[in-house]
Amino acid sequence: MSTIGGNLGLGRSNIEQALQAMKQRSQELQGIGQTEPSKASFGGSLSDSVVALNQTVQATETLHLEALKGDMDFHEVAARVKEAQLSFDFAMQVRNKLIDAYREVMRMSV
Repeated sequence: MSTIGGNLGLGRSNIEQALQAMKQRSQELQGIGQTEPSKASFGGSLSDSVVALNQTVQATETLHLEALKGDMDFHEVAARVKEAQLSFDFAMQVRNKLIDAYREVMRMSV
């Protein structure tokens, strides 16, 4: 079992759950009036994902105030914080893999 400050496993189920949560959150944010997604390019997709991640993390920054006011249940706050943490951890793993791939390409001789 992982804690908020602990390391998360990169098991297939964790990754699939994070992807599912990111897709659902992205769909919710698009319904709110988020700008149109960029062209169907790798850079555009990456940029859209970073924007969605940033909005998810920023949305969790004010959750403690809603819990203190009694507008939101503590369990809902904990679930949203965990969702943001999983999304952020997944994004960091993707970033690390991209950096590793870049370094590997740079080591290649042409």
